[in-house]
Amino acid sequence: MMNRKNFILMALFLFFTGVAAAQLPAGTAKLKKYVTFFNSIDEEAVKNFVPNAAAFDWLAQNIPLLECPDEVLEQNYYYRWWSFRKHLVKTPEGFIFTEFIEPVNHAGKYNSISCALGHHIYEGRWLKNTEYLKEYIDFWLYHADVGQSKPRFHQFSSWLDDAVYQNYLVTPDAAHLKRILPALDADYAKWEKERQVKSGLFWQFDVRDGMEESVSGSRKDENRRPTISSYMYGNAKALANIAAITGDKALTEKYIVKAAQLKKLVQDSLWDSKGSFFKTRHPNGKLAVAREAIGFVPWDFNLPADQPVYARAWDQLLDTAGFKAPWGLTTAERREPTFRTRGSGHSCEWDGALWPFASSQTLKGLANLLTNYKNHGKMTATVFYDELHQYALSHQKNGKPYLGEYQDEKNGEWLKGDNPRSSFYNHSTFCDLVINDLIGIKPRADQAVGFQPLIPEGKWDWFLLDNLSYHGKTLQLRWDKTGKKYNKGKGLYIYANGKEIYRAANLKPAVIKMK
Repeated sequence: MMNRKNFILMALFLFFTGVAAAQLPAGTAKLKKYVTFFNSIDEEAVKNFVPNAAAFDWLAQNIPLLECPDEVLEQNYYYRWWSFRKHLVKTPEGFIFTEFIEPVNHAGKYNSISCALGHHIYEGRWLKNTEYLKEYIDFWLYHADVGQSKPRFHQFSSWLDDAVYQNYLVTPDAAHLKRILPALDADYAKWEKERQVKSGLFWQFDVRDGMEESVSGSRKDENRRPTISSYMYGNAKALANIAAITGDKALTEKYIVKAAQLKKLVQDSLWDSKGSFFKTRHPNGKLAVAREAIGFVPWDFNLPADQPVYARAWDQLLDTAGFKAPWGLTTAERREPTFRTRGSGHSCEWDGALWPFASSQTLKGLANLLTNYKNHGKMTATVFYDELHQYALSHQKNGKPYLGEYQDEKNGEWLKGDNPRSSFYNHSTFCDLVINDLIGIKPRADQAVGFQPLIPEGKWDWFLLDNLSYHGKTLQLRWDKTGKKYNKGKGLYIYANGKEIYRAANLKPAVIKMK
């Protein structure tokens, strides 16, 4: 098994290079080991704001530190943070995060691309330095299209407003929200002008969803896709919340109405009752035949009603003729006759291959189903954990940690081969899924933090999440079922700036006041 080889390789490297973990603070010793290993296998063809030589110091200052019994998940957690900081670029117009590590022709200024903007913000909201994301958000709202021959921000669908609000819940800054709200409001109106049809749904080309050569998509047809309408629903909900925070009652009501209308439209127009799935509706009025992973996207924003009829869509996740494959979750159901047939015509096939972009969306939707809904169908915390673990395991190439564009669903081969542009492909989330969903840190607008883990009962006897920035404080979560791992007491302990704020015997959901 690759993961065993990988761990042996890392262990041998650390042994022979003599990394003195004992000399480091307890919270950063493991980080030092991982960073030293990752640096050793990287040629570092591109250096941005934080080069490998400075990676450990920057990560130690900025990221939450994790220790858990799942070595595959733990290693990939640090690998993804180590890769993420590679994409931080300081530009004359503020900090941004890139998608490709190498320059690509379809990028805008400074190699910027808006496709994974929402993913970047979800992941980056856990960084201690909050200025990076503020400047990145400002870049897209005020600078990205200036001096460009064609629009760059709307080059791809976006759930920016939702991501901005989710970032606010982790690091509240009402002044920033108030400053950018007019731009967010104007941008929503621009999307309505460009992509809304008379019914109220939104349309998009698959290539502008970042999902070109899909089963139901088209580069020319104005398809009503579950993606963009779900994104705009999430954006409307977020704008209602942002407007409420800034005291704009009229704008709050405006977006509450828009969100309600979109919720009804998606359920009425994009739900296939026969196939029990959300699907693309073509301009001719017909629904697509095939199920695609984009049908899970409505749950990323808690759009579907909490009813068994909608929860049945998730049955396809465990069906080997549906989305379940040996190497992960496919982007189209495997029973589809044209599954994986478009690769010869274009290099970006969303007709079945595994894409981290889609995997992270599907896992976020599943986590929302399990934590925010009563009707789960066949889904359980164990299903979420197993698929997250497999997602972590998929980050490999030739026995070493790797993050690329897309993979063969049977053997994990990265289908762009050795193309250097694909290395460290910043087009998805992973650390956010661990922090927000698996461990279950649920940010709130009030002076409290939610805790709703998806760790299956009996799976982990211990874990430590430290240096977690939240509401201007630094949190530590320590779980020790027997008390023998850390020798500091049995159960769950949560601290804010070193002061205990919560204690429990079990990993049960809670809302914890910040004392």
